[in-house]
Amino acid sequence: MTDEGKALPERGEAAGSPPGRGFPTGDLARISVFAALIAALGLPGALNVLGNAVPITLQTFGVMLAGAILGARRAALAIAVLLVLVAAGLPLLAGGRGGLGVFAGPSAGFLIGWLPGAAVTGWIVERGGRSPGIVRLLAACLTGGVAVVYLFGVPVQAALTGLPLGKAALLSSAFLIGDVIKAVLASIVVRGTQRAYPDAVPAVRIERLRVSGER
Repeated sequence: MTDEGKALPERGEAAGSPPGRGFPTGDLARISVFAALIAALGLPGALNVLGNAVPITLQTFGVMLAGAILGARRAALAIAVLLVLVAAGLPLLAGGRGGLGVFAGPSAGFLIGWLPGAAVTGWIVERGGRSPGIVRLLAACLTGGVAVVYLFGVPVQAALTGLPLGKAALLSSAFLIGDVIKAVLASIVVRGTQRAYPDAVPAVRIERLRVSGER
């Protein structure tokens, strides 16, 4: 039952965004923080393995965290902010890369895939209601942070490098174990964060904004 639409969604119930336009100041701060976090995760650098032109980085870990904590819309906006800054020339990607040239290189599809990947991660978590479990969080990170990113990244890499799609997929499989580990770690971190800070649950945050009239 709802009271004027103010009850929090139950587990498994879709948690849509509240009506209205724009974002409250608190959400803009969260979006900025996660864009900065993903950029900071590029500081350890990048690792190229098996002759793959696409490097292994920690930044996809940040993409998973953003989706699971911010929710679909806010996570997508955080990624968009980061990618716009990269396109403007800021060296925010692993290895100090930046500029429009990175969007014409082998990593372009993976970078573009961060945006829908974060959104899908957030969408799945939102549908976990006020207390998404560890299984849902892991499924969200694997689906959005790995599968969706690969869905964009592998075909674009094949197209830009002239590799057969199967060969590009084989090269990208070198990332898979590391990405699964990142998904597991992200799920654990998010679960702990959401237990300590309920506002880090996307459905809770969305409903609180709806009730308070911030949006």
